[in-house]
Amino acid sequence: MHSQNPFLDEFAKLTQAAMGIAQTAGEEAKTAMRAQADRLAAEFDLIRRDDFEALKAEVAALREEVTALKAAKKTPAKKTASSGE
Repeated sequence: MHSQNPFLDEFAKLTQAAMGIAQTAGEEAKTAMRAQADRLAAEFDLIRRDDFEALKAEVAALREEVTALKAAKKTPAKKTASSGE
């Protein structure tokens, strides 16, 4: 929508450019904050949630495997002990 007044046209263009600059500045600030947070996480030896969840699932699977192996180890030992040795 164009007006007949060139001053208003220029003001609208300037306002639109300012909004674009503000949006870009906001994105840059967000990127900078994310980089700073990543730097702090690395400094404190923190891990991301998805890595933690994957490791947690792996540990749970290993615990189940250890439990199964212990149960399998106990079962043959009981059979040899009951055979009178």
